[in-house]
Amino acid sequence: MEVVRTRDALLDARLQHGEREVAAVLTMGALHEGHLALVEAARSRVGDDGRVVATIFVNPLQFGAGEDLERYPRDLDADLRAADEAGVDLLFAPGVDEVYPDGEPTVTVDPGPLGQVWEGAARPGHFRGVLTVVAKLLNLVVPAVTMFGEKDYQQLVLVRRMCAELEMGVEVVGVPTVRDADGLARSSRNAYLTAAQRGSALALSAALRAGREAAPGGAQAVLDAATEVLRGESGLDLDYLALTDPHLGPTPERGLGRLLVAGHVGSTRLLDNAPVAIGSGR
Repeated sequence: MEVVRTRDALLDARLQHGEREVAAVLTMGALHEGHLALVEAARSRVGDDGRVVATIFVNPLQFGAGEDLERYPRDLDADLRAADEAGVDLLFAPGVDEVYPDGEPTVTVDPGPLGQVWEGAARPGHFRGVLTVVAKLLNLVVPAVTMFGEKDYQQLVLVRRMCAELEMGVEVVGVPTVRDADGLARSSRNAYLTAAQRGSALALSAALRAGREAAPGGAQAVLDAATEVLRGESGLDLDYLALTDPHLGPTPERGLGRLLVAGHVGSTRLLDNAPVAIGSGR
């Protein structure tokens, strides 16, 4: 695996490999099985003749005041080993000054109304920071396709919209959430949880399962079943529970929907989601 830290080195690496199809996996490091599933999906998409390019960059623009920017898990050496073993061809690990050479950007990507609800309401300005850095990294890597995990479902939908509406020429592929054996969605922030807090965090995935089980009864049955699970967990401070269509639009009366949930366990904020077949079985 080739590792580059600067824009110039990234450009040289791109030019050296010419017209080979590129799949990008953008991360903030602290790599776990969820990230490695993105790498696997990227490799499957471009094959052995293509190039899988990963990035590691903890983006300060998407962290608000009082959030965990300073304590966010960082272990570049471990990440490099994991990426290499997973089959990444090229890894771009820039510093903040390399991504934002003129300081905080004055031109940013406005996520629109969808960026103001759920995660956007809980973390004002978050999606402006996410979309701005994603646009910058995609413009630097110049992939044909990029893989994003479905765990951060609102982010996935917004990145898809940005790439489509701004004619960026990048296909955005969603990759299913990777879970531990107990059902907890893999996240770099899981490392913050104590054993007791992890038990409380399991209410998120349990609520999603309950909602899916209740889906034949309709949308309200989904929400009622999920709410009942969440109400029973005192260690979870719920931020939101929402049922939408797959594009995060209004809840359908029947058909495929998306059940979203997020909350705090101690000082750790976690989110999860799952598809539900409303009124038509699981």
